Amino acid sequence: MKMHFTLLFCIFVVGTKAGKYSKEVNEQSDKGDNQVEFRIAKINQVWGKAIKMQLAPVRLSELHSDLKIQEKDELQWKKLKAEGLDEDGEREAKLRRNFSIILAKYGMDGKKDTRTLDSNRLKDHDVKEGDTFDDPRLDKLWNKAKTSGKFSDEELQSLLREFQHHKDKINEYNIVMDTVSRTEEIHKNVISPLEGDVKEHVLHQKHDDLKQRMRDLNQGFERLRKITHEGYSDDTEFKEPRVTELWEMAKRSNLSEDELDSLKEELRHFETKVEKHHHYQEQLELSHQKLKHVEALGDEDHIVRSKEKYQTLAEKAREMGYKMKKHLQDITNKISRNGLQHNEL
Repeated sequence: MKMHFTLLFCIFVVGTKAGKYSKEVNEQSDKGDNQVEFRIAKINQVWGKAIKMQLAPVRLSELHSDLKIQEKDELQWKKLKAEGLDEDGEREAKLRRNFSIILAKYGMDGKKDTRTLDSNRLKDHDVKEGDTFDDPRLDKLWNKAKTSGKFSDEELQSLLREFQHHKDKINEYNIVMDTVSRTEEIHKNVISPLEGDVKEHVLHQKHDDLKQRMRDLNQGFERLRKITHEGYSDDTEFKEPRVTELWEMAKRSNLSEDELDSLKEELRHFETKVEKHHHYQEQLELSHQKLKHVEALGDEDHIVRSKEKYQTLAEKAREMGYKMKKHLQDITNKISRNGLQHNEL
């Protein structure tokens, strides 16, 4: 079975078919002068394009972690396929979907980003100067929280992360809806009945994904609304929004009390990883600002030292980002196996 990533055609197809899963096309050779960051060629090419785009340091670090997770999942899928598993192509379809989300998330899908201006999307208002989250409901809630006097400075920072996390979820929802719309257009042009059955199956999966994401968004917004009106309670289990989201998922699943207690302890360890990741991201951004300042001064020795420190921090941020996202994926899958269907990306 071949995988066709049509979104990637404009990025890196040169004399090969887009998205083809084969050793010749996708696995990097040791020959050549290009730096090989990833084992799979199409992922390495996306990384190279990101370097040329000069993404912000923290965003580049996040992309690296996402691509590393994607590579791990694709290599696992290739082993399963070689063993004759994934006959229905469900895992393959999920890999395609996740890869499309990564490309769109970082503006690398070859499309002009019109999602924030499309009136059919979740955000349906004109962008105004001073908007914090490009969403009127979130902006209104955030302004209310800031002026309520219910939150300390530290609590406001935690709440800000929760609002930003919710905004990211809205963006991901819009990206997935774009892929569903494109799949529906393709489905209309199907001629073969057998091919139509396959695409109908994929389309059904994507609609289920959209419905689950919308449920998550509604529950997340209700949580933000409750916190804004009532403040943080003394018995709040976690501070990080991703950890809180996982804990709420777990409580709605079929986990026993003992399993919930065990998961709560695991989530505490995971929250520590998330906090370390935030710390390295902050340090990376500060190091980047210092490097730009030093480069402007022109002191070569100082520039070399600053670059070395920046590169070290960049590697640390990528490493911690991968460990954090891998742990997030593991916990999400664990909860999903107990009665919930949820997408971790």
